[in-house]
Amino acid sequence: MTLTTILEQTVAFLLPYDFSPTVLLACVGSALLYHRGRRRVGGGPGQAVMFWIGLLGMYVVLQTQFDYYAQHSFFMHRVQHLVLHHLAPFLIAVSAPAAVLGAGLPEGIHRYLVEPLRRNPVLHRLYWAVQQPLVAGAIFVGLIYLWLIPSVHFYAMLNVPLYNTMNWGMAIDGLLFWWMVFNLRAPGTSDARHYGYRLVVLFLVMFPQVVIGAYIALAEHDLFGIYAVCGRVLPLAPMTDQALGGLVTWIPAAMMSIAGALVLLVRWNRQNRQGDPLPSTLGYAR
Repeated sequence: MTLTTILEQTVAFLLPYDFSPTVLLACVGSALLYHRGRRRVGGGPGQAVMFWIGLLGMYVVLQTQFDYYAQHSFFMHRVQHLVLHHLAPFLIAVSAPAAVLGAGLPEGIHRYLVEPLRRNPVLHRLYWAVQQPLVAGAIFVGLIYLWLIPSVHFYAMLNVPLYNTMNWGMAIDGLLFWWMVFNLRAPGTSDARHYGYRLVVLFLVMFPQVVIGAYIALAEHDLFGIYAVCGRVLPLAPMTDQALGGLVTWIPAAMMSIAGALVLLVRWNRQNRQGDPLPSTLGYAR
């Protein structure tokens, strides 16, 4: 295989399978805001790397040929949702990007759009309701189960608006959940959450994922016949494809809770040892 062929195949893979101006606007807009904000307020290189990898991951699974494979293979679909719901939001949230993104906003948008929205009492109460750890955890697990109900999954993969709703819902919920986990306000502020509480929630959301992942991986019949209808693109037998998809839901998705717990334990230990205030993932300075 020549270098030219490799480059052509790479470019072909990176081209959108089903172009979405909304995804492009969200990803490019976030990238521009983050770049502009870092030029104004700086930030650690490690945090920047995590943010860029997370944002790039979301773009790749939604706006390249990866999405084509996700629509024709249960295994690739589960990898897509692993990135959208777990890995990419985890990296973005742990990078604490709110201060940088806020600094990148033009003054007019900040004053006349963002601030009124932040002060809106209805939106404020709704946000904090879904950010309660047990509520956020229930929604996080509930969406996984909802879209893996075979009949729901069948229609979601055939209906474009429902398919887009599924993917956007997983991405947004993933951001909200991991944002809650790593919302590290300084102790004593009104919205500070106890580390132990969040650690318990992380372990609570792990076990339902293990259960449904194991059920799918060990099932003895094809649960998701929609991929036979759409046409399978990977050289995998249907039961192998399903077993691999179940394993993705079972092991790496559940292991993200372990990764989150380790981050919290390190930060908790650092705070107790040094008494350093922790970075906020919500507020930002202008």
